Parts: sequence; C-alpha cells; structure tokens
Amino acid sequence: MDLEIVYPENYGAVCAAMGTAQTYLERSDSDGFPTHMCGYARNCIGYTSKMKELGAIPPEAPMGGMAKPILLLSSDALCDARVKWFQALGRYLDAPVWPVELPHLGVEESQMPGSRKRAINYMVKELGELVTFLERLLGKKMDWGKLDDITNDLIEINRIWFDINELRKARPCPMHSRDFWSCMNASLYPAGDPKVSLKLYRDMFEEVKTRVANKVGAVENEKYRIFFSELPPWHDLKIFDELAERGWNFVIESWAYHPPKPVIDYAKISNPLERIATQTFQWLTGTFKDALKEKEYMGYFAFPYQEWVKEYQCDGGFLHPLLSCRTATNHLMMVQDRVLNKLNVPSMIAEGDIVDFKVFNHADTIRKAEAFEDIMDHHKQIRRERGLEW
Repeated sequence: MDLEIVYPENYGAVCAAMGTAQTYLERSDSDGFPTHMCGYARNCIGYTSKMKELGAIPPEAPMGGMAKPILLLSSDALCDARVKWFQALGRYLDAPVWPVELPHLGVEESQMPGSRKRAINYMVKELGELVTFLERLLGKKMDWGKLDDITNDLIEINRIWFDINELRKARPCPMHSRDFWSCMNASLYPAGDPKVSLKLYRDMFEEVKTRVANKVGAVENEKYRIFFSELPPWHDLKIFDELAERGWNFVIESWAYHPPKPVIDYAKISNPLERIATQTFQWLTGTFKDALKEKEYMGYFAFPYQEWVKEYQCDGGFLHPLLSCRTATNHLMMVQDRVLNKLNVPSMIAEGDIVDFKVFNHADTIRKAEAFEDIMDHHKQIRRERGLEW
C-alpha cells in the first residue's frame, strides 16, 4: 500500500551498535518506565519522548532517526512487551495503534486435528481486518497483484536463507554469526523493494556455496563450532571477533531469527494473506512434530537447538540471558541442560542485554570463554568415546 516501513526493534539494535542508545534508555527510565522492560522498547520510548520535546528528530539519532509515523502496527508474536509498548507510544505520538494477534499453539495442541486450519484461518481474518483498516486510513484500495508479488518474493528470500544455513553445516563453516547479524534484516525486517533483497540473498548464497567448495572457513583455523542463543549484545559485537581469533566459529544462532523449513508448496495457495499466514504458522510450529516425538514441550526456542547441535556438529553453546527480555531468556537453562545431558555439548552463560551496555561485562566474558575451552575439549573426548559423529 506504498507505506514506508520502519522497525523500532531494529532501530534499537542500530542505536546500541552505534553507541547512542544510553541517552534514550535513561530518558525512558526518567519517564517512569521500568528499567527491566525490553531494551528495544526503552530505547524507542526514550527516543520518541525526546522527539516530542524537541518537536523534531533528535540531532544525535543515527541513520537519520525515525520520523513520526502515520500508523503504529504492533503484534503479540512471542514478545512480552510489543503490544503495551506501542500503546505506551500513544503518550508521545498522535497516531493510531493497530495490533495484529497471532495464535501461539503448544506442541501437543498444534498436532490436534483441525488446529492448523483454525490457526491459519484466524491469521487470515486478522490480516484481512488490517487491510480494511488501512484502506480506510489511507483512502486507497489494496493492490492485490503487488501484494501477491511481494509475498512470493519474501517466501523465496526465506527459501534461499534456509539453503544458506544448510551450507553452514560444512566443515569449516563458511559463514559466521557476525555475517548473519549484518544481513538478516532483509528477511526479518522487509522494507523497500524485495527484489533488491532477493538479489542480495542470491549473491550471498553463491558466495557461501563457493566458500564451501573451496573449503574456506569464516574463521581461520576453526577450532570450536559454537551455537549462539538468543539476541546478541549489539553494543559489543566486537567480542565475537575476539573469540574468532581464538578459533571460535559461530555456526548457527537465534532460533526465532531463521526461516521455516521450505516443505510447503506455497504456489498452490492463491490468497496472498493465506500464504503469509501459512508461512508464519510453519515458522512457529515447524519443529513441533519432532519435538512431540521426543516428548519435548518447548517446541520453539528450546527444542531446535537439540537438532542444530547435531546437524551443525557444535562443540559448545554461548547463551546470553537478557536483563530486559524474558522471552529470549526463560528457556536458556533448559537448552543448556538438554544439549549437555543428551549430547555432551556444554554451554557457557554470559549475562547482558541487547541495548544496555552497562549490564554486560566484556572482560569477564572473555575470561569465561578461555576457561570454557577446557570444558569443550573434555566433552569432545566424551563424545568420541560415546561414538557420536563429532
């Protein structure tokens, strides 16, 4: 519908990475919002509070800042804060808020007869109501042909993204998590022309494929293959470079940031809203059938790492509990327990935050990592004795 899309969550990561977030966090705190609230939300609320006071985009805002929106579109997907966060922005922005609801089925419930169809139908209804609202707000009709093309392009981007991840299973791994975090936006935060993003991902696939063919690793002398969970310290990404110098190759990361398995023929679904809903349902529940077989009832977040540790032949995990995100934290102890007791793959804990640099200790994390190498070496020997593949 020709709306330019800006993602406050993404902008929170930008502000953290570029060192401007702290002033917005402090502004949010002084406005009475809790310090343990989502760091992305605190950054956004502090930013808009300052923008309202100035009557303009704050001069220090990176990448030109975020302009006043015509619409605040929120979702209840996974995140605790998302709906109330956008409601709170009503203090500062004269813009309507539209929440899109998403059904969150449990592992057992998702496999019950009719559950899939009911969930997808619910999402189609929600999206249809959003379209009707947008048509009234903007005074124009949806271009269904354009939506059809965009939806197909985004599904193709996710398919290529999945294939790139499959290539990352190679030894040595051709693509490090730092590379992932710098190019995930086109899939997770679609904006602008998706055909430009599609070319980017096709070029990236060819680059990674060439690296595999030539046995070129993302890290020189790969010694340890590491999985990461969940959100990184955007303010301190240099820590991954330091660990790479020690031979740590981060080969897979962050379940919720990756596309679903491309096992559905979306071309058979004529309604683009139904294609969107179907892919979303597959993203949420694609691992649930296997999880149920293993009697694992935390089907997303916790269970995928058990599969990934085997498929990517990981030596260890780097778990990053967040002060301000319960959703990305509450399963980490389960992940640590399962991969250690089932597969003899240990994990280290480095507490921190996505935006607030004051709660992340860089030097202490490096010291933990150095000691953790001995633990990984020990369990590597145990896996050999057990006859595991790596």
